[in-house]
Amino acid sequence: MKILIVEDEIGIVQFLQQGLEEEGYEISSASDGLMGFELTQKESFDLILLDWMLPKMNGLELCKAIRLKDSLTPILFLTAKDTIQETIEGLKGGANDYIKKPFSFDELLERIKIHFRNQNQEEILRLGRIEVHVSKHEVLVSGNPVMLTQREFELLSYLIKNKGKVCTRTQIIEDVWDIHFEYDTGVIDVFINSIRKKLNLKIEEDHIKTVRGIGYIANE
Repeated sequence: MKILIVEDEIGIVQFLQQGLEEEGYEISSASDGLMGFELTQKESFDLILLDWMLPKMNGLELCKAIRLKDSLTPILFLTAKDTIQETIEGLKGGANDYIKKPFSFDELLERIKIHFRNQNQEEILRLGRIEVHVSKHEVLVSGNPVMLTQREFELLSYLIKNKGKVCTRTQIIEDVWDIHFEYDTGVIDVFINSIRKKLNLKIEEDHIKTVRGIGYIANE
């Protein structure tokens, strides 16, 4: 597991790096917000530990910048800021957790383990810029939430789970609608059109292709 520490206090970085490496984590670090942002654009991390007060780009700005392209990587603020308003501001900016300095390393370690457990338990379906968080019943496009109806959510999830396979209208009606008798499958087209409009993807990003006379296929 790779963890990025973005912190300008070298003593804290050394303390965290030593402790986390002893626990088996691979550690990278950045001493300012801009350097941290550049690292997130070049590499993938499993979790980010982020100080709030950073030179060049503060932690909140960095958190928001990361979230424009990455909605999943857990971000934990390590900061002396502890008012309710600041906590809310950090969480609204995209942080998953908030731990006040000075902190116990054991507490931080348990928080990290919890976030990794949550990541492993959650089923996430992906198609291009589309992410479907099954347990949360949430759809994101480039990190931005998209509101779908229950049936639209079920239909999109079904197509992504069968990515690369042609799903016939009969299969969709039976598996998504749970209807096992003759039924007007034209209703599927209505739902597909609604999903496409709500996802608001570019023409070249239309990942749900119509197979004329047969059904639909989801492709990258």
